[in-house]
Amino acid sequence: MSKPVVTRFAPSPTGFLHIGGARTALFNWAYAKNTGGKMLLRIEDTDRERSTDAAVAAILDGLSWLGLTWDGEPISQFARADRHAEIAHALLDKGMAYRCYCTPDELTEMREKARAEGRPPRYDGRWRDRDPSDAPSGVNPVIRIKAPESGEIVVHDHVQGEVVFKAENLDDFIILRSDGTPTYMHAVVVDDHDMGVTHIIRGDDHLTNAARQIVIYQAMGWDVPEMAHIPLIHGPDGAKLSKRHGALGVEAYRQMGYLPEALRNYLARLGWAHGDNEIFSTEQMVEWFSLKALNKGASRFDFAKLDSLNAHYIRAAEPVRLYEVMVDAASELGRNADYAGLLNNKDTAIAAIPELQPRAKTVLELIDLAQFIYASRPLAIEEKASELLTPESIAHLETLRGRFAALSEWSVAAIDADVRAYAESVGAKLGKIAQPLRAALTGRTISPGIFEVMVLIGKAESLARIADVTDKG
Repeated sequence: MSKPVVTRFAPSPTGFLHIGGARTALFNWAYAKNTGGKMLLRIEDTDRERSTDAAVAAILDGLSWLGLTWDGEPISQFARADRHAEIAHALLDKGMAYRCYCTPDELTEMREKARAEGRPPRYDGRWRDRDPSDAPSGVNPVIRIKAPESGEIVVHDHVQGEVVFKAENLDDFIILRSDGTPTYMHAVVVDDHDMGVTHIIRGDDHLTNAARQIVIYQAMGWDVPEMAHIPLIHGPDGAKLSKRHGALGVEAYRQMGYLPEALRNYLARLGWAHGDNEIFSTEQMVEWFSLKALNKGASRFDFAKLDSLNAHYIRAAEPVRLYEVMVDAASELGRNADYAGLLNNKDTAIAAIPELQPRAKTVLELIDLAQFIYASRPLAIEEKASELLTPESIAHLETLRGRFAALSEWSVAAIDADVRAYAESVGAKLGKIAQPLRAALTGRTISPGIFEVMVLIGKAESLARIADVTDKG
């Protein structure tokens, strides 16, 4: 009977949860969910100088916002240093590792000699079989693994296929430093084994690490987890993803107005596919997900596609939920006027959202479009909108103000009929009348349907905004 699937996401807390890490977490999470297994979270915080509590908090917050829940408590790699040392000494006792007393100067000389002779600058194994009695006094040794000196190490990879490494190209790498702390290479293996990890899904920049880690697994007689090394994300130009391409923290995408479900959908398509499906729910992704469907080629990040997906999910979202997201975004970004306006006009904002949804690609655009609801009078008129407010159009607005004041019913249908009747009476197209009306009522050239706007803000506010323009004009 096969073991239950256990995946893990293992970020280093030296900064935010970047977009490549978020995709790795998504794939680990989706595979665990698909197989009824677990995804564990390990914080690889052995680099004490660069690891920060703030970065840990950012990683946990980013995963939570994306909806990528982990099983159990997050595990600190640094807190397991004693266990890592224990296994290093167990390898010593098994004769699979040894103490090396080389000084920094000797290692430098070794590397320079190798380069001069056209060889890779690797450790030459000089303490591998040396008598421990030769150990110099006053030197704290490192512990090195005894890597195989011949043969091949094969990584059986779900994405890359069988990747073969010649043993002769590996050196006896360090597993425990002279101060007793473990190296990354060693700590990862011990942690994955102890956590019962069955599948390692990570970026293909770790592929060469896999060969070295297999050396430790085999030296301890442990089962090697199944592996899937996914290509890194590239920018639209095919170059390595950088900040100018979108290599930002997950929190930056939230602040730019993307919904978590849109980002999940988009990241899933960066390196995984299910037929020609571009848009799918998270539930569908979990149902369809398999390691064999992971792409071997690098994916390219494309903001235009992300915007298109986000627009789809905004259109599909419930207005109440979008309102809450808008309030949170305004608060997080310090947009105090928008935050207060949304809070003070909750019912009107929620009622307006169905009119705004088809026009917005991001939550920030939703907020911008909603500003007509709570804008302070007199409205600031955008330049393009002010160009519509000619003497002729202001005259039309003055007449309309009187007609609107006389309307007994304040509804979209009643306002629509009145404006159409007026436009016909003066021989003007509807747009010639409605566009200046929009400029006066919203300060913009783009808004929800202008008659819907008038009903949302109410009769008194509509008349007052028109008066601000006509009296000024």
